[in-house]
Amino acid sequence: MSAVTEREIVKVGETFMRTVRFTEKDIAAFAAACLDSNPLHRDPGEAAESRYGEVIASGPHTASMLMGLAASHFSRRDDGIKRQMVCLNFNFAYKAPVHANEDVMLHWVVASVEWNRKLEGYIVMVDGAASTERCGVAVVSRGTLLVKEVP
Repeated sequence: MSAVTEREIVKVGETFMRTVRFTEKDIAAFAAACLDSNPLHRDPGEAAESRYGEVIASGPHTASMLMGLAASHFSRRDDGIKRQMVCLNFNFAYKAPVHANEDVMLHWVVASVEWNRKLEGYIVMVDGAASTERCGVAVVSRGTLLVKEVP
C-alpha cells in the first residue's frame, strides 16, 4: 500500500481569485527581468503613441501572476492538509491589454480532477482568466497540475 492514499483534497468547481494592480514601475521592472525590451512596457511616451495609448503589461507578466496564484492555492496549508503542487502545462491566450494602474482580477476554477495511482496524486485541470474593468477578459488560460498530499 502506498504512503499516500486517495483522499479528496481538490474538488471540481473549486474557485479561487485575487485582485492585483501593476504600476508602470512594476511593468517596466518585470519586462526588464525577463529581457523584454518592448517600449510598450517601459516608455510612457512611446506607449502613448501606440494603439493602447499608455503603458501595458507584457503577456508573461499577467501569465506569471495567474500561475503564481495557482501554485499558492494548491500548495496552501491553511486547512491542515500539507500539499505539493507541480505545474505540468499551462496555455495562455491574450485577448486584450492590461494597462498600468488598473485592477486585474485573476480567477481560476477547477474543471476536472482525476486520481493518478502511479503518481499518488491528482491530475487537476484548471480554467483561468485575468480580467479588467476597462477591457473585460484580457487573458484566458488552461492548466494541468499534479497536486499531492504529503504524508
